[in-house]
Amino acid sequence: MFTLYKLQAALRNNYVRAGLALLALSIAVLLGWRADVPQDPQPVLRSQDIAQITALPAQRQRLEYLLVAAPLSEAPRYVFKLRGDPLLYVVKVPATTHLSLEREVLLRHNLPYAIARDDYLASHRAVLQDEDDSTMARAGGWLRRHAVDLLLVGLVLFVLRHGLPGTGVAATVLTPDQLAGSMDDLIGMDDIKQEVLHLEDMIRNRAVYRQHDIDKPFNVMLTGPAGTGKTKLAGYLAKRLNVPLIQASASALESGYIGGGAKALHALHRKACARGSCIIFLDEAQGLFMPRGRGDKKWEDDTANALLGLLDGVRSDQGAGVIWVVASNFDDASSAMDEAMLRRFSVKINFRLPNKAERRELLRAFLARKAEGCVAWDRLDLDQVAEITANLSPALLQTVVDRASMIAIQEQAAIDTGLMFRAFERATIGLTDRATSAEKTRQRERVALHELGHFFMQIDPWLRQGLTLAQIKERSPLLKISTESVSKLGALGYVLSASDDVALRTLEELERDVIQLYGGVAAEELFYGARGISVGSQNDIQKATSMLDMMVNQLSMYSRSKLDYSQFKNQERDLDQVQAKADELYSYTLGAIADYRVAIDELKDVLMEQYVLSKDAIFSLLEQRQLGAAPAVELAKI
Repeated sequence: MFTLYKLQAALRNNYVRAGLALLALSIAVLLGWRADVPQDPQPVLRSQDIAQITALPAQRQRLEYLLVAAPLSEAPRYVFKLRGDPLLYVVKVPATTHLSLEREVLLRHNLPYAIARDDYLASHRAVLQDEDDSTMARAGGWLRRHAVDLLLVGLVLFVLRHGLPGTGVAATVLTPDQLAGSMDDLIGMDDIKQEVLHLEDMIRNRAVYRQHDIDKPFNVMLTGPAGTGKTKLAGYLAKRLNVPLIQASASALESGYIGGGAKALHALHRKACARGSCIIFLDEAQGLFMPRGRGDKKWEDDTANALLGLLDGVRSDQGAGVIWVVASNFDDASSAMDEAMLRRFSVKINFRLPNKAERRELLRAFLARKAEGCVAWDRLDLDQVAEITANLSPALLQTVVDRASMIAIQEQAAIDTGLMFRAFERATIGLTDRATSAEKTRQRERVALHELGHFFMQIDPWLRQGLTLAQIKERSPLLKISTESVSKLGALGYVLSASDDVALRTLEELERDVIQLYGGVAAEELFYGARGISVGSQNDIQKATSMLDMMVNQLSMYSRSKLDYSQFKNQERDLDQVQAKADELYSYTLGAIADYRVAIDELKDVLMEQYVLSKDAIFSLLEQRQLGAAPAVELAKI
């Protein structure tokens, strides 16, 4: 396998040798074909005219010799030579006719004849050939005999030129004029843009950096969440530098053949070197950054080793103008990476999710591209939309805007705040359906109680602090409560809430999160009893368990020794403390939610009727005292 790769590389680097090898092979083939062609000492006249044999007794004086070739075959040949005639006559006759001719002509007239020997036939090959054995016919016969040989020769030449099937990598070469967009399209992200501008300066002014003994290739690593613009940034950089961009997916390097990934990388490098100054962009390259030596098979690290060699810059005479830009959704802070690989990158740019101000500007830019009249700017509050779209990447924000356009086209309406909220819900949660749960009244009732339990345990800490409903509404991340089914989640209802940009949760906040998760199952127990809890709480309990395990065993939040016990392989997790905290927090949840039984029961009826209650609708119902609860003192509990 490796010998084949070396031979292929040698031929590709020296096309003259490849041409000479092909020419020599062609000459050898032609000489072999010519060796198969009969070379007769004299011209032959073939026929099937029996009269030529019957006329031989009259030409006895001129007859030099008469032979019978293949007398026992289905088509014997009479071969004779006349004195003074340069031709050799060959008459092909049927086997039955040969017996008659031999008896009636040769024996009766006492004509001397003999059986043609093998040495004679070897020197007169044309004797046994038919009249239609022309040059094309002989060539066709030769091709049939050597078809397998020709196929093998063709296969070898194909492999030498193109490699084994599946060992190449699909790379797209884009010239600067084919690259769309500019750095201005990267809205916000000023810190990242400054890094890119600094990188551009380093590439343009290498002489200045050489004065500081910095002469390594400027290999670039782009890391960060998906959809944050890493691929676009590579294109922007190539356009600003006015160099071509060779784009390939690192996941497509591996072909299943040993050494296939390394071969593909070298092919990319050769293609870039042929273009002089160029950017090679490898996307989805997290697999190449994993620590080497983890597997037992020696060839598993071949691709990473090949990339290390190409990034090292030892062969400075080759590809001095080639810049490697490698993108990954993970960085060395979130996953273990190979130290040698990390050292190869002199520039590391970490992308992040946009903050609220950047989300607002991104949404404004996406919506501004639409035609006049498509967006109702006077009914659109981008601050609210930016608030609910926390932790969404620019790509997902564009998906939300595109989904809003689809809804607007279907309903023949302009895009406003309400429509953007629905688009956000459709893009993040999925398609909702009322028909699925319309006939399931008892299940919808249970779902309504469950989701309201989550809501009331969300606002419970603020109510117990004595905050007003207006203050609680301002703080609450709730967007809506729904009893519509969601096929994507396999749920018959949900609570939609906005998330925070920065999730640095304290112990108290984490406990509130667990209590809110327990709110659904606690509401079911409150109304249906301990044996009436449904399996709809499975996802909530799984999340609460994961959070409690993190709080107890990974963060040691309830211990003075701040250790991550999950790092000790032989140390069992402290399940007793996890269970104790879960019992404590669930007992609190069950006791606290009992204070809201009347409010939940009456809100449940409204939710059952309307299917969906928005944040404004829920707090409006609380403020208007339409729940039948007692006035001030009871509402303080709510």
